[in-house]
Amino acid sequence: MTEVDSKKMQRWLAVGLLIAAILLVGLVVIMPVVSKGLELSESKNNLVFRLQQYERILARKDAVIASMNAITEQYQQRGLLNSQGTGALASAEVQEFIKKTIMEAGGQLSSTQALPVSTKNGFSRIAVSVRMTGNSEVLRKVLYKIETSTPLIIINQLDIRPMRGVRNRATRQIEPSNGLNINFQAVSFMRKQP
Repeated sequence: MTEVDSKKMQRWLAVGLLIAAILLVGLVVIMPVVSKGLELSESKNNLVFRLQQYERILARKDAVIASMNAITEQYQQRGLLNSQGTGALASAEVQEFIKKTIMEAGGQLSSTQALPVSTKNGFSRIAVSVRMTGNSEVLRKVLYKIETSTPLIIINQLDIRPMRGVRNRATRQIEPSNGLNINFQAVSFMRKQP
């Protein structure tokens, strides 16, 4: 090799080393910066998308509030909740309603007992334990009247047992009875009082 070829080779080697150094600097410095930029751009696009979703939700806020107010007004107009001032008054009202319902249906009320008022999610649960006797037709009438009442009363823990028959003195046989012993809880609700 001649001196000129040797110098050309050194120049190409120097240019190659320079290009390798630039590529190395590009890979070490520029690539992470570009990668971070792309990552931040994607993150920005996600945040912009979420912001647009929130803006759409906020734009519907007034319509949602108006719907909620309309539903609340309809709910209150239906009178499903007991409107008494205290749990004791509400319990007394439920007991009186049940007593009247059983008597009108031809049944016999054995007892009613107010159970403790429990509060959950802003509502007070008014429960009354009821014992009565009557036949299946009386039971049907009572349950229908209670379940369709306003304010709303729900039947809970219904227990129905046949009454024991009466022994016939002449034949000494127990005659079957059509009567039923019925126990249940009647549950009503009212808004929690402050």
